Amino acid sequence: MKTALGLLLGLRRHDLRAARTFVATMFPGTAFVTRWLKFLAWVLRQSFIEIPRALNCARFARPLSRTPIWLTADNPLENHPWAAEPDAALPERTDAVVIGAGFTGAGCAYHWAKAGRGHMVVLEMDDPASGASGRNEGLVVMGRYFAMVRDTVKPYLDQVRADLAEADRAKLAGQFAARYAQSAYKNADLVEQTIREEGYDCDYARNGWIQARDPGAALGESVEAGRAAGFDDWIAMAPEDVLATGGMRVDCPAGFSRRAASFHPAKWVWSQLQTALATPHVALYTRTKVLAIIDEGEHYAIETARGTIRCRHIANATESYTALLHRQFRGVLHPVQTQAAFGQGGPPGMREHIGLSGKRGFFGRHGSGVMIGSDATQLPHHLAGNNKPSRFITKFLIGEMHRHFGTSPIEITHEWSGTPGFTADEYPIVGLIDGKRQYLIGGMCGSGTAVSFNGARHVVQQILGLTGPDDYPAAYFAPTRVLDPANHPWPEIDSP
Repeated sequence: MKTALGLLLGLRRHDLRAARTFVATMFPGTAFVTRWLKFLAWVLRQSFIEIPRALNCARFARPLSRTPIWLTADNPLENHPWAAEPDAALPERTDAVVIGAGFTGAGCAYHWAKAGRGHMVVLEMDDPASGASGRNEGLVVMGRYFAMVRDTVKPYLDQVRADLAEADRAKLAGQFAARYAQSAYKNADLVEQTIREEGYDCDYARNGWIQARDPGAALGESVEAGRAAGFDDWIAMAPEDVLATGGMRVDCPAGFSRRAASFHPAKWVWSQLQTALATPHVALYTRTKVLAIIDEGEHYAIETARGTIRCRHIANATESYTALLHRQFRGVLHPVQTQAAFGQGGPPGMREHIGLSGKRGFFGRHGSGVMIGSDATQLPHHLAGNNKPSRFITKFLIGEMHRHFGTSPIEITHEWSGTPGFTADEYPIVGLIDGKRQYLIGGMCGSGTAVSFNGARHVVQQILGLTGPDDYPAAYFAPTRVLDPANHPWPEIDSP
């Protein structure tokens, strides 16, 4: 009773936001009143039975750190270049500016340096990997599997392409899913190839990602849809194989992304930037917040707290922060809060170096401890970067972990949240936002490692006029798809 009352009295504003998310995902297709009554019953059961039981062998350290475990490692680029050069100044001009030094910004710097031409400046308002890139699960994902992309794009097409017949909209949704999957497959292979060739020490292991499913979920249909379209990453895994491979107990077959990998996301970012900075073609300025971007015709003026830089090209690697700089993306590219916690101990049977997801959260063993996480709740644009996790969700996840892996002692030492960017159709944006020379890579919907590296390569290729494959054609990825769908250059529907 004490635990339950503490949980209920401790609910905060974000818990109420997150409640809407849980209702929508747990009870889809039911009437409004019915779903909320079911959710209330679920909350009471969690509060009075499941969570108190789980907390019998769990404790929270005091103080509890809000720093993600990835960022507890020494950051070699902390306060760069000011730590070594206190009198350093921003250049007045450069060829290209990248705003943001996470997955995407680091990828832009890496590919630019490898091209060996011109000069690029990377601006970061905090330290590299301090945003969503340093607060995530630590997986290099293939992205959202074919059927999932198809099924999330289709409702948006129903709204904006009402001029098409139902069958044509379904076919177009499949084309979007195929384009996404093609680019994501290449992205994952490029990440592995780069880590191997450069010798990056970022704990990389490509052992896949297990995703538990609800009984009766159309797993077979999603696997067959991907296979028929030529994408074989997503397969079904029997419960006994799930237990043997990941140490997780499930009641029915789980989905398995075979080519997914685990890694240290912050070290991946830092490694790319260090490679880029070793050349004369890239400079990095951290703790330098961009305040405004002014189009001066042939150049852009980028106003920062440390001065103004003028450049010919801009790559916005701003993800959930995009709407703070570009008003047209307010209500279009949303910050969505996810959260995680890390604790020492945890189930010894949980396997290391493999992605593990239950129906309501994710888990991962890292050395002597485990990570747990969940949530996907939309926030107002001004709360991008929010680091205020829900304690209720953390305690719920401890119970979920015990259900899937068995009861074991754990001491939670870190708890944090972050905000990836989501679009209305949950499909990424890679392309020009002004029809001139300003690019955006964003809206990756929690799958940044499926888009960022190859997307950065694509943008650098466009800026420098390099020849190469067009993995992000404007018909699918251009920002007008969500900003101005009536004038978006939609792709032709493939003939049968």
